[in-house]
Amino acid sequence: MFQAKPNELLTVWAVTVIILLFSGLSRAQDSAPENQQEFYEIRIYQIDDFQKQKVAEEYLENALMPALGRLGLDRIGVFTNLTDDNDHSLYMVIPYPSLETFANLNASLASDVEFQKLAQPYVNRALKNPVYSRIESRFLKAFSGMPVMEISDLTKTKSDRIFEMRLYESHTEDHARRKVQMFNEGEMQIMRDVDLGPVFFGETLIGPDVPNLIYLLSAKNQAEHKQHFQAFLKHPEWDRIKVLPQYKDTVSKIRRWFLTPTTFSQL
Repeated sequence: MFQAKPNELLTVWAVTVIILLFSGLSRAQDSAPENQQEFYEIRIYQIDDFQKQKVAEEYLENALMPALGRLGLDRIGVFTNLTDDNDHSLYMVIPYPSLETFANLNASLASDVEFQKLAQPYVNRALKNPVYSRIESRFLKAFSGMPVMEISDLTKTKSDRIFEMRLYESHTEDHARRKVQMFNEGEMQIMRDVDLGPVFFGETLIGPDVPNLIYLLSAKNQAEHKQHFQAFLKHPEWDRIKVLPQYKDTVSKIRRWFLTPTTFSQL
């Protein structure tokens, strides 16, 4: 009987491990989804007055957004409140391709020399005179029915446009899951069909008021947006799915914000 030498056994073992590793990698790649669901961070910079709002806008435009661009991030939206002149907050949407990118963000910014230099007017503030009172942050995962953002022609051509951000709370986690299912299995497509201009849908993973979901719609103006919503409410498919028992009582509260993009917003 043939007996392999120790070195030969080691070689055979190493080759076998490599083959198995590449085989497993190949299977993982074959089974990976074509459109990986991305993640979204929604930041609300809560600001008290117009002067501080301008400081924050300059910081976002000149320091933060270029730094995010150097990290490969794009389609970043920055908005102001369209309907409340007393609200000087800035609303920001940042897409991330992975959890790792989000987790490494602060460290990446800390090591970005150009960002640190340009951020000085924003960060070097007196203790009793910060730019914002707080930053509210929510972290979302895109729905499977829209795994990545859908950018409207209005955004692509930098035409006049408005946005509506909606937040749907649910009274249990299971009802929240079923509302996400409702969007994925019909409601989202109706919104596309009536030109409501959906940009993204996200299930909130971390943030206040959970369980909830958030989505963003777009239109040329508020009057047109209202017409699109009226068409949605009259759509026969909406009439069908809204009475299905599995979707009963899936939304307990709705919050909404009408937003206008800043001059440097990428949405």
